Amino acid sequence: MDLIAIVMNAALQVWYIFPVIILTFIIKTSWFKGVFGEFQVNLILKRLPQGEYHLIKNVTLPTEDGTTQIDHIVVSKFGVFIVETKNMKGWIFGSANQKLWTQKIFKYSSKFQNPIHQNYKHLKTLEAQLNINIDALFSVVVFIGDSEFKTAMPENVTYASGCLSYIRSHSVALLDQQQVLGTIKNIESGRLERGFSTNQAHKTHVREIIKQKTNEKRCTKCGSGMVLREAKKGQHLGSKFWGCSNFPKCRIVEKCN
Repeated sequence: MDLIAIVMNAALQVWYIFPVIILTFIIKTSWFKGVFGEFQVNLILKRLPQGEYHLIKNVTLPTEDGTTQIDHIVVSKFGVFIVETKNMKGWIFGSANQKLWTQKIFKYSSKFQNPIHQNYKHLKTLEAQLNINIDALFSVVVFIGDSEFKTAMPENVTYASGCLSYIRSHSVALLDQQQVLGTIKNIESGRLERGFSTNQAHKTHVREIIKQKTNEKRCTKCGSGMVLREAKKGQHLGSKFWGCSNFPKCRIVEKCN
C-alpha cells in the first residue's frame, strides 16, 4: 500500500473528528449562546394563548444614532411586553440602578451592561414609534442558562418561564382590539428587513457603543462610571476629583491628574 493510500485510509477513519471540533467551537461562541437563548425564550413565549398574545421576534428598529435590536415583543390587550434575553451561567449580581452588573463563575468575574437599562432603550424606541401610552409598555428581562441571582431583582427580571408569570400578572386591558392590530402593524412596517446587511449594521453600531463605554473611566470597586466632581468644602475646596457615580452606595474617589 503506497503512502497516499495509507493517508487516505487514516483520514477516513477519523473524518468525524473534524465536524465535532468545529461544532464544539461554534457552541462555545457568544453568538451561539445568544441565538440558543433566544430560541429557548421563543419556545417559552409560544406557550402564551395565541388568541390573546401576538409574538414578534428579532426586531431591528432604526434609531437616531443607529439601530436597536429587540429579541422578542409580545403584543396583547394587556400591554406590549419587550423581552430581553440573557443566556448566562454563574452568580449574577446587580441592581436596577447600576450601569454594570457582575457575572461571577468561581474566581472569575466579569462586567456586563445592566439589561434593564439596555431594554429601556428598546422601550423608548417603541414608545416613539407606537401611538400608545408608555404605561402600556413593559420591560421584561429573562435569564436562560445555569445562573443564579445573588442580589434581589425587580419582578420583571426572571429566570426562563418566570417571564410567563410576569406577563400574565398584567390582567387589566390597556389596549382595545384596534390598538392591538395597529401596534402589530406599526412594528412590522417599521422594522428593518431581516438579513445579513441589517445584522452587520447593528453589530457595527453595538461595537461603537462598547468602544465608547470601554474608554470611559470606571470605578475600580463596582465598575460604575466615574464622574468629575469639585470639592465644595474642607482643605481641598475647589479641587477636582473623580467620584463614583454610584455614590453614596460606593464612595470610591480618585485624584484628578
